[in-house]
Amino acid sequence: MELAELSIKEIREKIEKLDEVPKDFLEWMKADQRKGVQDLVRQIEAAAARREKLARMWTEMTQYERMLREKGHVHLFGVDEVGRGPLAGPVVASAVCLPPDFYLPGLNDSKKVPAATREAFYEVIMRDAWAVGIGIVDAPRIDEINILAATKEAMHLAIEDAGIKPDACLLDAVQLAGLDCEQLPIIGGDAKSVSIAAASIVAKVTRDKMMAEYGRQYPEYGFEKHAGYGTAEHLAAILRHGPTPIHRLTFTGVTAQA
Repeated sequence: MELAELSIKEIREKIEKLDEVPKDFLEWMKADQRKGVQDLVRQIEAAAARREKLARMWTEMTQYERMLREKGHVHLFGVDEVGRGPLAGPVVASAVCLPPDFYLPGLNDSKKVPAATREAFYEVIMRDAWAVGIGIVDAPRIDEINILAATKEAMHLAIEDAGIKPDACLLDAVQLAGLDCEQLPIIGGDAKSVSIAAASIVAKVTRDKMMAEYGRQYPEYGFEKHAGYGTAEHLAAILRHGPTPIHRLTFTGVTAQA
């Protein structure tokens, strides 16, 4: 059957069943002057360009992992944290060990990924990673030892929680004392390493779920909306109701309102 004998609906249905449109079929479509067919061609080419862009990005974001594997390392941990800046809630770190054949195009720093996509990525990472560890340090501990020390403590806890010993750790711009493996601190690492990006996603989704639960416990504060950051709404709530047990009492945004 000639392509021209197919309706645009039939062509669309045929394309939807294919993982990839064959080149000869795409050429036939390009030769068909119907506007609806040409719209489909543009959609196909745009999707292919996006796949190529994501594949290039993946290659760039796996350069550190490839380098470490070439040195003989097997268990590579990406380590990242979420929650240094908020006035309330814990700092949460994650350590993620991905298999060499892991492929999740679009994986990036959790702040650059839409919430729905983060949730979907989280499910894939939790399903396919060789190991995932979570480390949580609460507000009283943050007040006791300061946020930088608490961040590093959360990272140590996450690595221990993963259940396997790392051969190397890729970290987002920090170095951990007492860690018995090679460390590779990378500035802006959550946008340069898929392992760190995966840890960023897991930490972000984990902390957001915790803050949503705190939002139910303390409905006056809106934690489910601002995740404990110092928004105008949050500062007004502290001024009106005072700090909760999950507020960081040493943080200026809390002390200034309390």
